[in-house]
Amino acid sequence: MDELALLIRADTPDLNARMAETADRVKSRVYGNRVVVFAPLYLANQCVNACVYCGFRNTNQAIERVVLNQEEIRREGEVLAGTGHRRVTAVLGEHPDTDVDYLIQSLQTLYGVKIRTKTGRTANIRRISVTAPPFNMEELARLRNAEIGAYQIFQETYHRPTYDRLHPRSTPKHDYRWRLYAHHRALASGLQDVGLGALFGLYDWRFEAMGLLAHVRELERRFKTGPHNISVPRLEPALNTPFADHSRYKLSDAAFKRVLTLLRLAVPYSGLIVTARESAALRNEALELGATQMDASSRCGVGAYANPPQPGEGERRQQFRLADDRSLPQFVAALLEKGRLPSFCTAGFRCGRTGQCFTERRQYGLEGPFCGLNAVLTFREWVDDFAPAELRAPAAGAIGQEIQRIQDHMPQFYPVFKSVYDRLQNGEGDLYF
Repeated sequence: MDELALLIRADTPDLNARMAETADRVKSRVYGNRVVVFAPLYLANQCVNACVYCGFRNTNQAIERVVLNQEEIRREGEVLAGTGHRRVTAVLGEHPDTDVDYLIQSLQTLYGVKIRTKTGRTANIRRISVTAPPFNMEELARLRNAEIGAYQIFQETYHRPTYDRLHPRSTPKHDYRWRLYAHHRALASGLQDVGLGALFGLYDWRFEAMGLLAHVRELERRFKTGPHNISVPRLEPALNTPFADHSRYKLSDAAFKRVLTLLRLAVPYSGLIVTARESAALRNEALELGATQMDASSRCGVGAYANPPQPGEGERRQQFRLADDRSLPQFVAALLEKGRLPSFCTAGFRCGRTGQCFTERRQYGLEGPFCGLNAVLTFREWVDDFAPAELRAPAAGAIGQEIQRIQDHMPQFYPVFKSVYDRLQNGEGDLYF
């Protein structure tokens, strides 16, 4: 904590440049040049809370309330799987109609989606994380058996007076400590991977960064594991939500980039998520500052994948406005141009490299080689099944470079990798280490 406080104060062009360079080097040591690709999937926008910054608040009469049924969820999953997405984050508000039973049933529906690709393989969603309300221990134990990826819940702001002011006393979310200890309950119930985050723009970013690190250190102390990922969303405009336009703590691009840099230095092993709230240009910059996970072809409206909204109608079902509307192939092309390898890998979750095992392996640099091998396999599978013609040449070049790197720098793994890669070329799918 004292080191982070010192770095926050060390705000000069020279020091910021050195920190950014170090953050990129740390990211490369732990994660290599991979960027994990996922998509958000909004299941419902019903909510009992009245957070003044959120388009889904229960007092907002301007939006259309929707709770997807299981058939509608299946169609959303088919669209995502049909474009090659393998990792999805399911999102829903806090409401009796979208309780843990609804969430578990929705996960089962999504895991049951199967799409036949042009190569004859089966495309499916292989890992679903959830961004959900704080559940009790019994509910979390049930969720544990639903094969989720990470259980993500954001404190929004760690500054207690601001939290109390933005979350009305009459709503469940007003209980600061119930939300703060949701990750404790999740880990104690047997869930192994949790995600943290703060909504930057509600209070001073320096305080929020310190709050996040304090939260990380507490989880490490209590459970010997830290967060699987940390999200850094910024406050964005939403329909009929004037607070988002007038917050005194709105984060500049320069401050946002400092947050990314500092969090990468403070928690090297956690995934660092930068979402499509940010512009394509800023997300390209974030790749050089330690970001490791990004969404693509994203829609934050309920039911918006299977039924894209007509012009002017999208905001009535969505939580906030997105800035990066690139398609998945466009996003992949941009990553390749930046020398980054898109990864659709879910092997860590499926092989049990989670929780304390995940934290320790990342802390000592032991997970990166496996992730690098799996990134090549999953990207090759995506290219074969989904890449447009204009992407095939740059994708083949990137894959060739990665294979050569494996041969040169991981010769002990190369024979096994090559045998699995050959199986993939011969038509098999869903192969991983």
